[in-house]
Amino acid sequence: MTRTTQLNSPVEITPTTVARNRLFKSAMSEQLADRNNAPTPDLIQLYTTWARGGTGVLVTGNVMIDRNALGEPRNVVLDEQSDPELFRRWAEAGTANDTQLWMQLNHPGKQIPNLISKEPVAPSAIPLEGGLEKSFNCPRALTEPEIEELVRRFAWAAARAKEWGFTGVQIHGAHGYLVNQFLSGHHNRRDDQWGGSLENRMRFLREIYRAIRTEVGEDFPIGVKLNSADFQRGGFSEEESMQVIQTLQADGLDLVEVSGGNYENPSMVGANVKESTLQREAYFLEYAEQARRLLDIPLVVTGGFRSAPAMNDALASGATDMIGLARPLAVDPDMSNKLLADDNYGVELRKLTTGFPSLDFMAMLDITWYEQQLARIGAGKPARPNMGAWTSVLKTFGALGSHAFQRRRA
Repeated sequence: MTRTTQLNSPVEITPTTVARNRLFKSAMSEQLADRNNAPTPDLIQLYTTWARGGTGVLVTGNVMIDRNALGEPRNVVLDEQSDPELFRRWAEAGTANDTQLWMQLNHPGKQIPNLISKEPVAPSAIPLEGGLEKSFNCPRALTEPEIEELVRRFAWAAARAKEWGFTGVQIHGAHGYLVNQFLSGHHNRRDDQWGGSLENRMRFLREIYRAIRTEVGEDFPIGVKLNSADFQRGGFSEEESMQVIQTLQADGLDLVEVSGGNYENPSMVGANVKESTLQREAYFLEYAEQARRLLDIPLVVTGGFRSAPAMNDALASGATDMIGLARPLAVDPDMSNKLLADDNYGVELRKLTTGFPSLDFMAMLDITWYEQQLARIGAGKPARPNMGAWTSVLKTFGALGSHAFQRRRA
């Protein structure tokens, strides 16, 4: 089997769902919803472009299940107020060219900037730390009836995603959002059935999965994006993550995507990554190699992949079944086609900086620069890989005015 065939080979996710290749577009927050948090023509154009780009599975940016709980101002929301036709158009665009389009469902929990919410909710009333206290308010602990209502909202949204043309859903259980907050012993200090032991801390995620499965049936793919670890003292550990994925597989889960970190320790974007890890390109491959021995369902590793040789090495080793890509597809939405055609193809993503780290931090340069690329693609324009950091910062401040100095996210 040649390397190109390796990336080109199909993946059976369920008996009725097959991804045509091993490339998996991981979720990126597009920030292309309208003021009512509905899909826009630009969002639809972005997914039209990605569907032409050759990736086997596209996962949407996080779609929020409660419009009173937004991680960012222009998140898409799917609830009883949503317009089905707009979501159908989005699904039609993203499933063209024999592409799988999965909707990522999410609730931010306490990771809501204070610009958006004065009183976010979480498993426990534990504030974010690490310098985030000024931008994120201390949350209120959820009541049990509220937890049960959130489970219902996840399941309702998943049912609508299936009804309106999406081919799968992914529960966002990583990066410090609400599901991950329940899993973390640091953030979840409850003494009821939703906290304490790992069995109790994973209950929220398992109940969401079970409720979704009841709504969508046995053949509709359900995946989970899960941290390999939070990389935080007292947080969700690698050993606990291994137990959770085994439990979810036994429950009937169809796919696991591995990531890591949270707002307080953003490992998912390469923070504090070892040199040996950078050489292999994949940030979480060591964890995946262990997880692969425990799982029979498809495993996706996202974070750091930049070249076909490294991707094929990871596939050939058996450590992962699919290659998760995010930022490279913001710079080149046709990258998957190029990877499938050339087993030596790769890209380099340059370090973005104005030369003033405090300004980079204030402007969230590592996020906003990529959002601006997505906005260009959504507007029918090519991405600008050489766009300067200063240009990006000026665009950010020009668009947001005084609000630019308030952090939308970490």
